[in-house]
Amino acid sequence: MNEQTVEVVALLAVIGLGLLLGKISWRGISLGTSGVVFVALAAGHFGFAVPRIAGVAGIILFAYCLGIGAGPSFLRMLFRQGTSLAVMAVSMILAAGVAAYLAALALDLSPGLASGLFAGALTSTPALAAATDRLPESTEVAVGFGIAYPFGVIGVILFVQLAPRLFSQGPGLHESEVGPTLEDGPITRVLVNVVNPSVVGRRLRDLASIARSNCQVSRLLVDNNLQPIPSSFCLATGQRVLVVGAEQRIPEIVEVLGERCDATETEYVLDLERQRRRVVVTSAQVVGQSLANLHLLSRFGVTISRITRQDIEFVPSPQERIQFGDALIAVGEADGLDQFVAFAGHRERTLDETDLISLTVGLVLGVLAGSAALTFGDKSISLGLAGGPLLVGLVLGHLGHIGPIVGRMPRAARFLLADIGLALFLGRAGSQAGEDFVTVIGAYGMTLPLAAITIVAIPLFVGTVVARFVLRIEIWETLGSICGAMTSTPGLGAVTSQVDSSLPATSYATVYPVALILITLVTPLLILQVPEPAATPVQPPATAAPPDLKTALVPAPDRELRLER
Repeated sequence: MNEQTVEVVALLAVIGLGLLLGKISWRGISLGTSGVVFVALAAGHFGFAVPRIAGVAGIILFAYCLGIGAGPSFLRMLFRQGTSLAVMAVSMILAAGVAAYLAALALDLSPGLASGLFAGALTSTPALAAATDRLPESTEVAVGFGIAYPFGVIGVILFVQLAPRLFSQGPGLHESEVGPTLEDGPITRVLVNVVNPSVVGRRLRDLASIARSNCQVSRLLVDNNLQPIPSSFCLATGQRVLVVGAEQRIPEIVEVLGERCDATETEYVLDLERQRRRVVVTSAQVVGQSLANLHLLSRFGVTISRITRQDIEFVPSPQERIQFGDALIAVGEADGLDQFVAFAGHRERTLDETDLISLTVGLVLGVLAGSAALTFGDKSISLGLAGGPLLVGLVLGHLGHIGPIVGRMPRAARFLLADIGLALFLGRAGSQAGEDFVTVIGAYGMTLPLAAITIVAIPLFVGTVVARFVLRIEIWETLGSICGAMTSTPGLGAVTSQVDSSLPATSYATVYPVALILITLVTPLLILQVPEPAATPVQPPATAAPPDLKTALVPAPDRELRLER
């Protein structure tokens, strides 16, 4: 095999073994895609190198796909579920940044090591990408990340398991904090007999309990036929209506309307249901509008019983805003459905196709945005190849499209591109740092693990104090937000295993995109503020180096050319 073939095979082997390592789970803890960086560190120690262009392409792809995925829900969740969670996340990430800065000053660490420890403590691959982009020739960024990452994972899991016990005697661990159930169950349909006199003569939109429970009354049984709800419909005693909603939410609607029909009759009726259509939304007249503002029942005689968005199916509330590419289950008469299909711009292929032109333009815009720099005296700051694509992805993902440029990709395609990009980037970062990994550990000893533990512990402490004693956020919401700010999915799993509540998952989903963006911005600021160490243990003068360390002390660019040649 020629040299190029060997490099490609070695790269694929490193990625494959890293992903295999990431799948190994112990008590719910696994490395995931980050396993690639540890295999690459070992490979780099034995002379393997990944071309820099592969790492650069990986950063751009990963950050852009991350932004596209977070864009649709980022601003909506942030404004709907409160700025208090964002305040807590900001305080935690800034605290972690300050801790990394102070550790760098106290231990005379380089900007590369400090930023790597910061990224690893927060288990944040976007932070690692941002640091690597700012310091492309530094081998210490990935070294710091590899040292701090295990402490970041284990530290958060231990904390969220101990915190409920610590606060059980503190302010506010009450049953009321449990909130709604974590899993409302699968979406189901039941036939309900209207017998409650208090709802007679009222319209469905006047019943707040239906909107609050995210259930829909989609059909009316007439002569053993399920008919769409007419626009002038009012409830009356003896009516039998079809209610669609999550299994755990249905009983409260049944209680409001009357009583559930027997199972035999329900099964017979459901077999007759035919008048519904799956509609994929692309029209600008619909995207961004709430169901209440669209008045679909009065305009087309159509009820939206379910929405599928990024492979998640749910029953919408009247306030739910339609996003580009949403798949709506519309119930109505054939003529009304045909009119609604045309109005919504139905296009089935939208769910499964990736617009490669939009993808290319988005990536180019991200690179350009990342290259724009702000100068402050003798220093400048830019979003870089991690922040720029992330920002453009967020904007396009939130808006849905800008002119002909579509900010949406199918979920499977987005995950595939993000994982490929992340694997390439981690392979490059790990292989670049591998040759110096042992040298750095030997030079600093136990001070780096202690610094990593400190950078993990301080934001956990600050976040808890701010959430519990300043913002007065309940404990389960606090723990979910802490996991989001620390970008710790294993930590969230540890929280949700302790309580049947949706609060941790909801707060995690709210804080996580904020944390991704803020971490990407704080990382280059940290690098700018940390001074170069007075003496670098990793790369001392050549005259002072033992003969067997000569290879490891070759400057990074020369070493890279030697390995790739």
